[in-house]
Amino acid sequence: MLREKHYTVRFSHQARKDVEKLSPAVRKKLKDILLQVLAKDPYEGKKLLGDLAGSYSYRLTFKDRIVYQVNDKERIIFIERARTHYGE
Repeated sequence: MLREKHYTVRFSHQARKDVEKLSPAVRKKLKDILLQVLAKDPYEGKKLLGDLAGSYSYRLTFKDRIVYQVNDKERIIFIERARTHYGE
């Protein structure tokens, strides 16, 4: 049985700022989602349309989403945002 190579996760500058604003519990949840879900299957998220076409979204909390892009060739998940944009 061949073991599939997981995706590498990289963060944009904005996503890093978003993570700094998250509570410790939500940061842990983000880490768990990235390592246990998205690094294994980045297409688990919802494909976005409109201005964010080409990106995916995965629920972090009731109001917060992880917005990311996938590069299959280099096996990289690029995190664009890690908090809500609602009300900002």
